[in-house]
Amino acid sequence: MYTFSHKSRQLQAELSAFMDEHIFPNEAAYAAQLHATENRFAPLPLMDALKARAKAAGLWNLFTPESHGQYCSHGGLSNFDYAPLAEMMGRVSWSPEVFNCNAPDTGNMEVLMNYASEFQREEWLTPLLNGEIRSSYAMTEPQVASSDATNIELSIRREGDSWVLNGRKWFITGAMNERTRLFIVMGKSDPHNPDRHKQQTQVLVPKETPGIQLIRPLSTLGYDDAPIGHAEIAFDNVRVPLGNVLLGEGRGFEIAQGRLGPGRMHHCMRLVGAAQRALELACQRAASRTTFGRTLSKHQSVREEIARSFSEIEMARLLVLKTSHKMDQQGVAASVDMIAASKTTVPLLVQNILDRCMQIHGAGGLTADYPMAEAFNYARWCRQADGPDQVHQMALGKQIIERYAERG
Repeated sequence: MYTFSHKSRQLQAELSAFMDEHIFPNEAAYAAQLHATENRFAPLPLMDALKARAKAAGLWNLFTPESHGQYCSHGGLSNFDYAPLAEMMGRVSWSPEVFNCNAPDTGNMEVLMNYASEFQREEWLTPLLNGEIRSSYAMTEPQVASSDATNIELSIRREGDSWVLNGRKWFITGAMNERTRLFIVMGKSDPHNPDRHKQQTQVLVPKETPGIQLIRPLSTLGYDDAPIGHAEIAFDNVRVPLGNVLLGEGRGFEIAQGRLGPGRMHHCMRLVGAAQRALELACQRAASRTTFGRTLSKHQSVREEIARSFSEIEMARLLVLKTSHKMDQQGVAASVDMIAASKTTVPLLVQNILDRCMQIHGAGGLTADYPMAEAFNYARWCRQADGPDQVHQMALGKQIIERYAERG
């Protein structure tokens, strides 16, 4: 069952070689450039150079699904075949952008592939696929519990030949980046519709549209995730043409559900890679450091932590692969149970693995000298991103109870 295609295996070998030659050796240089720049959300010369190398090597837009293979040179990959590639990229937090496979752009590109008009795809999808611009997905709001997407309040109303947007969004990934040119904005266009899942609409809003104000960059556990970043944004009488609507008025919730499923799995795929790298570093640390007259690797507690972490990584990886396989075979809608199981299990599991590996590294594990602290931040905010764990567990629990109760 778990056999990757020839195409995936070939790309895995090529990506692994690229990571060894160009990504891992440049981690320190990347950090130095980021800290030296006056604007932390400006493009980095090293990133641009690495992107050119990745594109020339054919390691570009690897996330593209088979159903839209016309948009990439490799013809598209299944979720299952993409999983090991995303895991490799997850070993270095910033590396997915090198291959044009970073959030939120991958999800936004899939939205445009699936729901945009031909004109919208030409205007926005093409430059995104080429890596010429970046994008953001504006859904979460500070004043309501956005875990229930029907709560969102940003107003989208028709006025003549325009949509007029008023409201506030926050934790909008990519909004601070200088190359971001497009916001996909979800708001409420029909608040009195008796079907609360048809009250929302999504529209395409160019970043430079008058009335948009970037209030501030936001951080998570002290990390600003530059140069991509997260932002709080105000929309004050922002006007865009009626033709900027995605799919149609009242179909915003439908788009959100279609977008977030694959995105949740991409996060889980990358997190497995972050955990695997942390485990390898912890083993190297345990074999090279001595306490109380023997190496850390000889201490029973360290061995137990390593064993537990290895086992949990294997469980997480298998859960991701099984979920990806079901998505490929039955579609996203039929796989919401496995997607929810992955989304609520993998980030927490990886968070705990990273915590153990940080502990084995002593105080150094808390610093930027090692990748674990930043990866821990990533795992932690993944438990909030794309819907908090509790919402998914509530929906999954209901589904499972109904499934098995009917057999009684």
